[in-house]
Amino acid sequence: MNVLITGGAGFIGSNIALKLIAKGYGVTVLDSLSEQIHGANPELTSPLYRKIKDKVVFIEGNVNNRADWEQALVEIDYVIHLAAETGTGQSMYEIKKYVDTNIGGTALLLDILTNTKHRVKRIVVAESRAIYGEGKYHCPQCGVVYPLERKDEDMAKGDFECKCPKCGGEIRFVATAEDSTIHPLSIYGISKQVQGQLVHLVCKSIGVESVSFRYQNVYGPGQSLTNPYTGILSIFSTRIKNGNGLNIFEDGKETRDFVYIEDVVDATILGMEVPDLNGHVFNIGTGVAIDVLTVAKTLCEKYGVKVPITVSGNYRLGDIRHNYADITAARQILGFEPKWNFSDGIEQFTNWVNQQEVREDNYDASIEEMKKKRLYK
Repeated sequence: MNVLITGGAGFIGSNIALKLIAKGYGVTVLDSLSEQIHGANPELTSPLYRKIKDKVVFIEGNVNNRADWEQALVEIDYVIHLAAETGTGQSMYEIKKYVDTNIGGTALLLDILTNTKHRVKRIVVAESRAIYGEGKYHCPQCGVVYPLERKDEDMAKGDFECKCPKCGGEIRFVATAEDSTIHPLSIYGISKQVQGQLVHLVCKSIGVESVSFRYQNVYGPGQSLTNPYTGILSIFSTRIKNGNGLNIFEDGKETRDFVYIEDVVDATILGMEVPDLNGHVFNIGTGVAIDVLTVAKTLCEKYGVKVPITVSGNYRLGDIRHNYADITAARQILGFEPKWNFSDGIEQFTNWVNQQEVREDNYDASIEEMKKKRLYK
């Protein structure tokens, strides 16, 4: 059986490729080798690319190019579609780039499958937890609610928590399930929502099975330490290693669900192999919320480096306050169970970072870019 992984030289994709090869699959990778992820010379600057390039059929190409897709799809049985622009903040000012790649590239894949002969049986597509926006909450007065985007004027006063959209009262965040309301608060989130909808809708009409995953915050050894737009663990680690202080947005109590790379790989391959999954959508996380201030303190402790940690009250428009996954469906239907908790996973991650060359810290430049676009306050 042959598998095409788009974005297969990236953090998640390269790990899936190696696991599939070990299981005996033939693997083709379509990847643009974006400089933001892989550096100016991937042969020298991208460990992710180097670890797969001689083990897969590698096509350096773009998901917006029909010829690249047609070459990549030859004799493919399964498509794992990961290729995407991924920075939430960056998406708010590189709008066309995100829409063209995430929506346009997916539409082109589906157009080819609809109108040409192929042997693709199933598409597994990466959505994102970003499609939920703020996710699911409970109001003592109104029950289950899905809050709207937080107001700029409230956050400017240091009021960062979501409010009940019905009564305006205080609410408590709870695990977000797959049937929760979809209301993304960033261009990235919108693009991932549409990407998933396109795959499920078109695949149903052309007789190709579809499965989608809403990954939480994926981390682990091998992730990019140079991309200043994605991955809070990488961003904080690079700053700590450079002796730079950490600016904690809002009040530091905002939370995320951090899921270890091996768990994401295992879940994705289950999504390809388990029968009778057609049309299913799965959250992939740990079901545990970790606040950002805890993340910062844990990393400093693991690295044995003391840098100033400032809870600044700064914030970015488009960021969410809380979100963690209800993974009941993944457990019951997919047979997925996360093997890594945050404590064990962060130990593996920081041990790996300690073995890496200290990378240049480009985070301040990314913040300046957001300030220019009036997205950072």
